[in-house]
Amino acid sequence: MRPAQSRELGAHPDEGGTSFAIWAPAADAVELSLFHGGGPHEALSETRFSLSHRDGPIWHGYLAGVKPGQRYGYRIYGPWRPEQGWRFNPNKVLLDPYAHLLDGELIYAPEIFGHQGFNSLGEGDPNLMDQRDSAGFVPLSVVTAPRPRPIKRPQIPWNQSVIYEAHLRGLTMDNHEIPENERGSYQALAHPSTINYLTKLGITTVELMPIQHFLTEGALHARGRFNHWGYNPIAFSAPYRGYAATKDPIAELQNAVDALHEAGIELILDLVFNHSAEEGRMGPTLSFRGIDNKTFYRHERDDYYEDFTGCGNTLDTRRPFVTRMILDSLHWWADEIGVDGFRFDLTTAISRSNFGIDPYGPLISAIAADPILRELKLIAEPWDISGYALGEFPHPWREWNDAYRDAVRQFWLADAARDHSNGVSDLASRIAGSHDIFYFRGPTSSINFLTSHDGFTLRDLTSYSEKNNLPNGEDNRDGTESNRSWNCGIEGATHDGQILALRQKLQKSLLATLFLSSGVPMITMGDEIGRSQNGSNNAYSLSAFHGSDSYENFLGGWKLSWNPDEHGRELLSSVAQLSKLRSQYIVSVIEDFFTGEFDRGRERKDLAWFNQGGEEMTGESWQGGSQRHLSFLIDSAQKEALFVIFNSDKVDQRFTLPNQSWGDSYRTIFDSNTNVDDFSSILKKPSEQVEISAHALQIWIVNRN
Repeated sequence: MRPAQSRELGAHPDEGGTSFAIWAPAADAVELSLFHGGGPHEALSETRFSLSHRDGPIWHGYLAGVKPGQRYGYRIYGPWRPEQGWRFNPNKVLLDPYAHLLDGELIYAPEIFGHQGFNSLGEGDPNLMDQRDSAGFVPLSVVTAPRPRPIKRPQIPWNQSVIYEAHLRGLTMDNHEIPENERGSYQALAHPSTINYLTKLGITTVELMPIQHFLTEGALHARGRFNHWGYNPIAFSAPYRGYAATKDPIAELQNAVDALHEAGIELILDLVFNHSAEEGRMGPTLSFRGIDNKTFYRHERDDYYEDFTGCGNTLDTRRPFVTRMILDSLHWWADEIGVDGFRFDLTTAISRSNFGIDPYGPLISAIAADPILRELKLIAEPWDISGYALGEFPHPWREWNDAYRDAVRQFWLADAARDHSNGVSDLASRIAGSHDIFYFRGPTSSINFLTSHDGFTLRDLTSYSEKNNLPNGEDNRDGTESNRSWNCGIEGATHDGQILALRQKLQKSLLATLFLSSGVPMITMGDEIGRSQNGSNNAYSLSAFHGSDSYENFLGGWKLSWNPDEHGRELLSSVAQLSKLRSQYIVSVIEDFFTGEFDRGRERKDLAWFNQGGEEMTGESWQGGSQRHLSFLIDSAQKEALFVIFNSDKVDQRFTLPNQSWGDSYRTIFDSNTNVDDFSSILKKPSEQVEISAHALQIWIVNRN
């Protein structure tokens, strides 16, 4: 074996063979294993080659005749000293951290553990090295060739962006316009019906839940379930093969990106770099643990991991190579696949220094300074299981704003459930762009959302006051207790027409609030049609013993219905209309924070708040803790303005429209109490009174001739 190019980690084929290079600074020796066979009627065979060439921490070599499609893995020799954190075990075949494709399934058996385990959970003695070979029980890396192509990004400005968080399989599994063998795949993402659906909703940016190659946790597998969400990666730079309709997931994904771009839609990925599927110290040895356990993972001391993720381990981004590996991964997804940005799961976990969360730490700063990555959409989830840093990440990062979520839910749902009010000042701050949180960075730093994959769906927010996570097999101990939801009087599903009408009204009021707010709206797949998870607020797993369709009887709602009921169709029409209203009236005025000050040139304010009597609110007006209603006027770049009235009270209320100094006439364009297809406008003069239904919202056009 001759030397390879050590600066290029991973496997890189050319016309004559393939270069292999792996970073393993503490290893005593490294073997490259090539695998053949292993089919249903064929034994798996292995050929080993010693990587005898070394450039500092990088072991490398070139093998002639090795072509794309070749399966391989590494066996790494070094000390077995668990008490010091070293867990080298050459009996275990290790995945290449730079692999772009994996082959094979994980077999949950004692052989996959570096220590001596006696069952599929790895229970046993963590201090004894296991001598059994893991080949045939673990996935293998696959040599792939680069496929460069021109990438034409839509480059949607933040103020024009509408994000749609979706599960790749769930998005299209029920779409019968797509051939059955393609549903739920990368290929289905590019289908014209998928793109038409997104376009109709006004979606500019699809945010896919994890498609990095992931595994099911051992304990979850033992309960007869598999990881549906995918937040458990083992290969950071490889698309999950189970989502491919063909044998070539990379090409499928590239084609999907190109089709979305052609339609003017961006694709961003929810990436997980905070932990890996190797779990805690009793977890399997599949890649990083066997390459350099002490570098890849944070340790409290010796052999005990720091766990800021709740998944057993935390990647150590204080280490230069870990930061390099993540940057290289991001570049592959951006440059090779062509995605337009990233949402980083538990971003605080990858921003921690020795002394706590550091939003200006090495990884975050490196991404923000990178000339390519900094031009993409970068979104932080600003918390982990033991830390919180909302508003602290630097430009150009944006952040999921849970303060927005909580304020809107509190106003429309939690206060109604208790027939109580916390006032409206917090809600007003969130609608206006959360200046108190993002004052140095502008309102589009806030990703506003009502729901996400993690928690109740929008329909369940209005149908359940208590979580129902029993199907997960965790005795309902999982999932948050703080939901700020309201069942509207009956827990769960009902045929009561009045309850159903109230729930529909509330869902529309919540959605309208989202689209009218300054910031970047994100809606979760299915909220636009009233998708339900039967009260689960942690629907991360599905049954491994039932088909995915059968399991819907237990959990329900994991996939988008492409044939919604009448309530769903009406919600869908409402979202499409609200998206158009936002595009026409809101996006042009949210580049900067509203000032609320009088502009003498335009003779108007950019934002003004009003009380129930149609008078502009003063400092004293905001002190009313029992207030359950709010109205405001948003100036637009046109002659027209928007006037919005919220009434979260349990009774109908009368409001007085602002006087003639604010506009010449008022016309309704949306009422959450009215079916969108039956809606007809009402014309009013300044200072006239209007009636707003309980738990409803109205939007008025203000004509300023």
